Amino acid sequence: MTTLIKTQDFVESIHDALQFISYYHPRDFLKAMVHAYEIEQNPSAKNAIAQILVNSKMCAIGHRPLCQDTGAVTCFVKIGMDVRFEGDMTVQEMVDEGTRRAYCDPDNPLRKSVLVDPIGKRVNTKDNTPTVVYIEMVKGDKVEIAIAAKGGGSENKTHQVMLNPSDSIVDWVLSEIPHMGAGWCPPGILGVGVGGTPEMSGVLAKAALNDPIDIGDLIKRGPKNADEELRLELYDKINRLGIGAQGLGGVTTVLDVKVKSYPCHAVSKATTIIPNCAATRHIDFVLDGSGPAVFTPPSLDDYPDIEIGGSSADVKRVNLDTITKEEIATWKMGDTLLLTGTILTGRDAAHKRICDLIAAGKPLPDGVDFHKKFIYYVGPVPAVRDEVVGPAGPTTSTRMDKFVETMLSKTGLYGMIGKSERGPEAVASIKRHGAAYLMATGGAAYLVSKAIKSAKVLAFEDLGMEAIREYKVVDMPVTVAVDTQGNSIHSVGPKVWSEKIKEIGFKYI
Repeated sequence: MTTLIKTQDFVESIHDALQFISYYHPRDFLKAMVHAYEIEQNPSAKNAIAQILVNSKMCAIGHRPLCQDTGAVTCFVKIGMDVRFEGDMTVQEMVDEGTRRAYCDPDNPLRKSVLVDPIGKRVNTKDNTPTVVYIEMVKGDKVEIAIAAKGGGSENKTHQVMLNPSDSIVDWVLSEIPHMGAGWCPPGILGVGVGGTPEMSGVLAKAALNDPIDIGDLIKRGPKNADEELRLELYDKINRLGIGAQGLGGVTTVLDVKVKSYPCHAVSKATTIIPNCAATRHIDFVLDGSGPAVFTPPSLDDYPDIEIGGSSADVKRVNLDTITKEEIATWKMGDTLLLTGTILTGRDAAHKRICDLIAAGKPLPDGVDFHKKFIYYVGPVPAVRDEVVGPAGPTTSTRMDKFVETMLSKTGLYGMIGKSERGPEAVASIKRHGAAYLMATGGAAYLVSKAIKSAKVLAFEDLGMEAIREYKVVDMPVTVAVDTQGNSIHSVGPKVWSEKIKEIGFKYI
């Protein structure tokens, strides 16, 4: 018997799914993060996990995005051979229409990050389409859909290799993980795709990220095949690297490792790894012709009651409007600060324009003055109702490394706020100029936005979320990631904690 799937049901389901995952974490992820919080022994990493969990509950209550990077959409569609679609829209068109409605929803607008003409002008499509859709024909009379909205910070940490048949997958993965840095916002999930062809291994790794977190069950029952043996070995050995939450060092780097494999050529072993960040937005649903999919929210009882921050003795309050180089010099790597005062924002496109103006000997736009200021690498979600700004978490700082020397030497900038590590040249420049790099928690965008009390665009309004803005903040929580002496927590933390994990004999499996 043929099942008729109505266009409206399909489109509505895509819209509802994308809105749902923008503010609800999957229950399995919440459970895994609570466990990571409970076992974490590094105070800085524990506080970062706490911020992510508190942010998650705030988003569930407020129906606002978990992260300001609301992702690019990937949709896996399995179509039963006894299914017929109403109307003349293609599956790609229906997924795109649902995405367009979800990202432009006036009650919870999502940040649009998709660009056309990627080699040339790189123009924002302003509705986050087109999406990436994978279609598979299967037996049956239903449509199975797995949809994800994946941020660029974790997507950019994808690594792929064509291994020889005798090469060790474990050795290669362990060699690559440290190079991924913290821009993927650990702790999260690692997807591993092995076999097929290069592009197939990438699709396998991406699809694996939609699987439920069940490493605990696997540990209890033991592996039944080579894929499960690989999962356990990687889970154990990656966590022993001590990278930890946000790369600060700690006992949990991955919550799970998911593996999918496919038959391959006798001389090949294509392998791809793709991490999923702390936002981990994905959901599966089935359309059977009875109407649109229904999504059941998690209970607020699924969220832990956690207080963030430390004692007042552990926190330094900073007035950014009176800050001096002498005060900045007293900050030490790992210090927790609460920032109050004025910061400016700017990320990739804004930095390029600023540095191009400086190189050409031209003045910066009227009203833009970085002298004695900190710049926040952020691309916020549009505000709604009485919000000053939408979710406004940090973006990956390493993309701005090439601009650091110009910004510090030519603009009078005192420092930067972002997420993840800085490269050697950026750290050297920070030390040379007596500056500092501060880290906000990736994956806590809604929580961070509540510290922003006013916001206005200063320049480059045409860049949308990448425009230069002025924020007035109160008690914005950050960690000193690179101090004036060039000490980097992302270099020191994992080394210290990989040794501590050995000393305490921590058991993962």
